Amino acid sequence: MRPSGRDLSEMRPVSIETGILKHAEGSCLIRMGDTHVLCTATVEERVPPFVKGTGLGWVTAEYGMLPRSTNSRMRREAAVGKQGGRTVEIQRLIGRALRAGVDRVALGERQITVDCDVIQADGGTRCAAITGGWVALRLAVGKLMKAGDVLSDPLVDPVAAISCGIYAGQPVLDLDYPEDSAAGVDGNFIMTGGGRLIEVQMSAEGATYSRAQMNALLDLAEKGVGELVAKQREAISA
Repeated sequence: MRPSGRDLSEMRPVSIETGILKHAEGSCLIRMGDTHVLCTATVEERVPPFVKGTGLGWVTAEYGMLPRSTNSRMRREAAVGKQGGRTVEIQRLIGRALRAGVDRVALGERQITVDCDVIQADGGTRCAAITGGWVALRLAVGKLMKAGDVLSDPLVDPVAAISCGIYAGQPVLDLDYPEDSAAGVDGNFIMTGGGRLIEVQMSAEGATYSRAQMNALLDLAEKGVGELVAKQREAISA
């Protein structure tokens, strides 16, 4: 039934390769099928003005898509002179999601910026960015702890995200672009490794959905996030 031939509850192949960039405190390349996102984490001994003096750390994110990450070339937002609304929304989402898994007191008064650059897009780029972004963040925090700059681990739980939707009347896990563009219902689910919900974005795209269908999508999301967290743990232990 699915264009890719996958089962309804089957994820695309997922791989996370760490240590991609030598200068970043943490970096990885996450591949979820044909969606590839480069994630880096940068540690700075400063915080935004609204955090300064509180003793709390801050985690933020930036997101962008390369010009040929899609079928046709898109202009760089720097050339246009401003970020698009979609970009701003996604990078705020990534920042919120990652902060949900951080003990900001333990992090101390410093900022970690997670940059997520989409090299190739085939659906689910924000979910891949969050999942890979946590790995980059984990690696950066590991360096802080090894150097003795952070005494207790500020990352309380892994954070990962997956898309689910109603395609051809059926709940499906991990939508690729052909499914995403034709789905009657589309949702992004961000969760912790312990199964706690951080954020759910669900919308009807031409078809309403029932409470039972929403529950079915939540069940699929729990399965998918569980698989992603296992991949995250595998990547950081390599």
